[in-house]
Amino acid sequence: MSSQEIPEENLSIEQGDAHGAVKVADEKNPFADPGLPPHEHRIQDIDERAAKRSERTVALLFTVSMLATVAFIAAYLVIDVDRAIYVWPIGHISALNFALGMTLGLSLFCIGAGAVHWARTLMSDVEIADERHAIEAAPEVKAKVMADFRDGAKESALGRRKLIRNTMFGALALFPLSGVMLLGGLGPAPGTKLRHTTWAKGKKLVNMNTMEPLRPADVAVGSLTFAMPDGLDEHDHDFQKNIAKDALMIVRIQPDDIKDKTSLEWSHEGILAYSKICTHVGCPISLYEQQTHHVLCPCHQSTFDLADRGRVIFGPAGHALPQLRITVGEDGYLEAVSDFEEPVGPAFWERG
Repeated sequence: MSSQEIPEENLSIEQGDAHGAVKVADEKNPFADPGLPPHEHRIQDIDERAAKRSERTVALLFTVSMLATVAFIAAYLVIDVDRAIYVWPIGHISALNFALGMTLGLSLFCIGAGAVHWARTLMSDVEIADERHAIEAAPEVKAKVMADFRDGAKESALGRRKLIRNTMFGALALFPLSGVMLLGGLGPAPGTKLRHTTWAKGKKLVNMNTMEPLRPADVAVGSLTFAMPDGLDEHDHDFQKNIAKDALMIVRIQPDDIKDKTSLEWSHEGILAYSKICTHVGCPISLYEQQTHHVLCPCHQSTFDLADRGRVIFGPAGHALPQLRITVGEDGYLEAVSDFEEPVGPAFWERG
C-alpha cells in the first residue's frame, strides 16, 4: 500500500501510542511511519495449560540433549575405532564416527531447538520501540539498561519455570563433557609402538616389486632396491600402518667405500639396509645417486650419506636414517638380525 492510499485520518494520528501509532507525513518526510502492529497474544499468554505444554516440550528437548551427550560418551568408550557399518545411501562408514556425529549433532540441535521454542512460546514477545542514543551511555541510560535486564529476566520466567531452568542447566552442564571426551582422541599414548617395527630376527627381505625374497646376488653394486619384511601382505587391514615403518632401501656399495665401521659390520658384503622413511616428516625416499652414495628426499630435499651410517649432509632432517642389521640365512636369503636399533621416521617427544 502506498502512502497515498493511507486514509487521511491515519496520517493525522500523532505518535503517542506504542502500538499502531504513526507519524504525520510532510514534505520533509513524505512517507508515513506505520508504527508497530497491534500486539497479538499467544495461546501460551492466555492459557496456562498451553504454557505448561510448551514448558514440558522445552524440558523434553533439553533432556534429550542430555541423553544424547551421555550416548556420545558411551559410543566413544564402547565402539571399536576400526568397526565399519553400512548406512544407506552413504555406504560403508566408520561406526564410531557415525555414532559420534549423530549423538553430538542431536545434543546440539536439542539445546538450540529448546532455546528457540522457549523464546517463541514462553518468553515475553511484546514489541518495544526505543530511540537511538549516543554511543556513550549516560548514567540514567545505564540504570535503564539494568532495569530492562531485570525486567527481561523476570519476563523470561526462568525463576518461575523451574523445570525448564533445571533441564537447561543440566543440558548445558553435560554438553561440554563431549569436548572433554574428544581429548581422548589425542591418545592413547603410543608407549613404545613408535620405537618398534615388524622387523625381527630371521625376517626375510622381500623385494617390493617382485614380492620374492632377496638373495645377495639380486642386489647389484650401485643399484637401489625397495624391500619389506616377509609375511607382510598388502591386503592386510594394517598393511599401510606397518609399511610406513617397515619399508627399506637396499643398496650395495663396495665395502672399501663404506666410511663407517658399524655400517660395514651391519651389512653383508657391502649390502646395506636403511629405513626408507625420511627422518624429517616421514616422506618416502627414492632418489639415489650411486656415485656419491647419497639419497635425496623429494619432499624437502634432505640428503643422507648411505656410505656413512645414513648421516644427514643437507636439509631439515634432524637425524640419520636408521640402519637395519642384516645377514644371510641358511637358505641363502637376506634376512634381518633384529629390529631397528632406533625409531624410524620423524622425531617424536619420547625419542631419546
